[in-house]
Amino acid sequence: MTSVASASFTRFHAQRSVGEVKLGFGPRGVTVFREAGSAKLRLPKGANEAILINTSGGLAGGDRQQIEISVEEAASLAITTQAAERVYRSLGPAAEIQNHLKVAKGASLSWLPQETILFEGAALARQMTVELEEGASFLALESFVFGRIAMGETLNTVHVRDRWDVKQSGKLMHAERLAFGPQLPRGKAALGDAQAIATLLCIAPDLEQRAKALPQILGEQDGFSLWNGKGVARLVSDDGYSLKKKLARAVAALSGGKPVPHIWAF
Repeated sequence: MTSVASASFTRFHAQRSVGEVKLGFGPRGVTVFREAGSAKLRLPKGANEAILINTSGGLAGGDRQQIEISVEEAASLAITTQAAERVYRSLGPAAEIQNHLKVAKGASLSWLPQETILFEGAALARQMTVELEEGASFLALESFVFGRIAMGETLNTVHVRDRWDVKQSGKLMHAERLAFGPQLPRGKAALGDAQAIATLLCIAPDLEQRAKALPQILGEQDGFSLWNGKGVARLVSDDGYSLKKKLARAVAALSGGKPVPHIWAF
């Protein structure tokens, strides 16, 4: 005989959060706006800046978010997040994030989310697809923090799959494939002792001019390459705070002198 309590338990399913944001942005402001579920978007008055908010407070296994941003000709927009994204332990499937970005001719988009903090047992599958028209400017940042040092957190098991596909005028400009797990790659040819890493990608008509200041910003363990009309920087640090301070300077340089979003906290 099955008790009422055990019968109820067998019908239990883990609750998942689902969020979706769609934004069109032109020279005069918002042209398309839609948000659903746990994903929200706020645009400070008078600023060409948008702030993504995950009202679920983080991501766990099976959660899904989909972001679609389109910047129209002659418009300029920076996208950031309200806070660091937290990816918690998964009981099975990975948390999924799909980002689809479009930038028209003569337009500019800076994709500048705050750091992603990975907790023990986290699983994340993220994909960013970018479509640029000729003459568009695009700056993208993604950073990972492997547990919070101040809280004594360490990662023994984690799974990450991060994929970028950036096309300009239909031609593939940049493909990024980052995958690690179940253990962090700690060898000298990989992460070493780094507790935080970041990738910066910049595609812009005046990229060479923007990149001149980077050698004075990046540390000995960091790197920057410029080829085929794009620049890619890799940054590492002993902690998320130090990385963020360095990123603020690097982002300002590659964005043509524009400061990082005001909501970034130091």
